[in-house]
Amino acid sequence: QVQLVESGGGLVQPGGSLRLSCAASGSIFSIDVMAWYRQAPGKQRELVASSAPGGVMAIHADSVKGRFTISRDNAENTVYLQMNSLKPEDTAVYVCGAGVRQTHASSTNYYWGQGTQVTVSS
Repeated sequence: QVQLVESGGGLVQPGGSLRLSCAASGSIFSIDVMAWYRQAPGKQRELVASSAPGGVMAIHADSVKGRFTISRDNAENTVYLQMNSLKPEDTAVYVCGAGVRQTHASSTNYYWGQGTQVTVSS
């Protein structure tokens, strides 16, 4: 069994900052990509950022470039999303996803966390 648990969401004023965390746990052999998505009410889910095991970090959403940074702690199976200069349009449920190979497994599956709410409002 593999679980992804997000934390760090909350209410913040415009211009403020938050750091989200996503920790993977369970019978893990290896983890490939870890990524952050977000979904606002009435909108489609958007890929925000991703982290590859080789150390490659990428921001995919143009609207957050220059403001968000993704990082990863492989020893703790944790990925972070540092969000600065937050805007009201950043309000969404932020969801973690990861490609995980379990111990004794021959293939990799993709897992999802439950999400953490980020609200940017004055």
